[in-house]
Amino acid sequence: MSGFSHLNEKNNPKMVNVSDKKITKRTAIAKATMFLGKEVIANFTNDELVTKKGPVFQTAIIAGIQGVKKTSDLIPMCHPLLINGVDVYIEIVDSENIEVFCKVTITGKTGVEMEALTGANITCLTIYDMCKSISQKMVIKEVKLLEKTGGKSDIKNEKA
Repeated sequence: MSGFSHLNEKNNPKMVNVSDKKITKRTAIAKATMFLGKEVIANFTNDELVTKKGPVFQTAIIAGIQGVKKTSDLIPMCHPLLINGVDVYIEIVDSENIEVFCKVTITGKTGVEMEALTGANITCLTIYDMCKSISQKMVIKEVKLLEKTGGKSDIKNEKA
């Protein structure tokens, strides 16, 4: 038998049974860094850019929230969850780059790391979609888990 929780004794895929786990408050924070380039960021006013498709960051935040809620539809072994809260925020770091943070909270039997990572990714993909008419040189550079609390262990990764 392998050490993977998503494989059964015959090495076939399975969804982990969480029925015996304790219900605890669980959170996860993911961070995505994205290169937009000067050409895109130069169009922002007061930390927002309005295109023909609408306000970029506001729309991307809503898309990120939707992504969190749809994670179990996208990733086969993720449990459908009743999410308590999602907070997505976007910071312009310099004249070319942004950072996207996605914090997800639940009171349940399984963590929300995949939901936070999905939310950050979908936020970036929406920004790309809404700004691609200005430039297609944008790059989603990194998506990582910063923090996870609740369950068996807490994790805090470097924020840099």
